[in-house]
Amino acid sequence: MGLARAQLRRVLAAWGMAGIAEPAVLVVSELVTNAVVHARVPPGREILTRCVRQDRGVRIEVHDASGVWPVRRVPDEAGGFGLVVVEALAARWGVAERGGVGKAVWAVVVEPGARGAG
Repeated sequence: MGLARAQLRRVLAAWGMAGIAEPAVLVVSELVTNAVVHARVPPGREILTRCVRQDRGVRIEVHDASGVWPVRRVPDEAGGFGLVVVEALAARWGVAERGGVGKAVWAVVVEPGARGAG
């Protein structure tokens, strides 16, 4: 998870988008955590992160080999805050099928004032 956060920070700085680094890093942390905890990918099937520059923001993708899609839960003392955090910080998020095994969970984080952009 630390590697995904560090890579995202470097990319955003290179793109001149360091201003959205904090919310973007929290989003990638939540998505990677969800993949590690819930996807239960078999050995040899790694989790892949990808970021794509968008107008005034970044699309963050976390790919895993599980076909089980995330479900937003009502948070309680046992957890369930991950997608709530993602919803609060991202302009939008979703899940997409991949060519082959698994899924990609994605979220778009944009600059303040650009909530509908991207």
